[in-house]
Amino acid sequence: THLRDGHGCGRLRRMAIPHLGSKGQGWVLLQVLLLLVTVGVGTLGMIGTLPGWPDGARGPLAILGAMLVLGGIAVFGMAVSRLGSALTANPAPLDDEALHSDGIYSLVRHPIYSGLILAALGFALITTPWAVLPVALLAVELDLKRRLEEEWLTATYPDYTAYRTRVPRALIPGLW
Repeated sequence: THLRDGHGCGRLRRMAIPHLGSKGQGWVLLQVLLLLVTVGVGTLGMIGTLPGWPDGARGPLAILGAMLVLGGIAVFGMAVSRLGSALTANPAPLDDEALHSDGIYSLVRHPIYSGLILAALGFALITTPWAVLPVALLAVELDLKRRLEEEWLTATYPDYTAYRTRVPRALIPGLW
């Protein structure tokens, strides 16, 4: 996230991501709201209030969607179980916890967010194209939340910068 520096020189400066609470609690609230909107819109698609996917695409998208939901749940579960007592929904890390960089965390730095995005996208593919919009907003929100989280992780763990170099992708191996 960059803005022009205002001096007309074309230089860019990094825009600060707001904390939304002392531990980033506002980011958690926004995340939960976007997940609820995704489920709500998808449910409206399932009961026929919102249009579903076109007939020819419905079957293949439902199969792909189910695979994404299951994959997202698996990624989420592996990530949560690996963190153990260090697990927190807030972007601020807990005090007196170690940095976890092995297991699924050796592939991407934020696999919990990856799992949430995959499962939500899968749900949208099963239900209605209208559910893709809140999923896209969720992906943007989680990317902003993880950027703030990485600022705090860098300040908390001296070896986080080396970990970021070793694991360059935040959410999707080889891509994002």
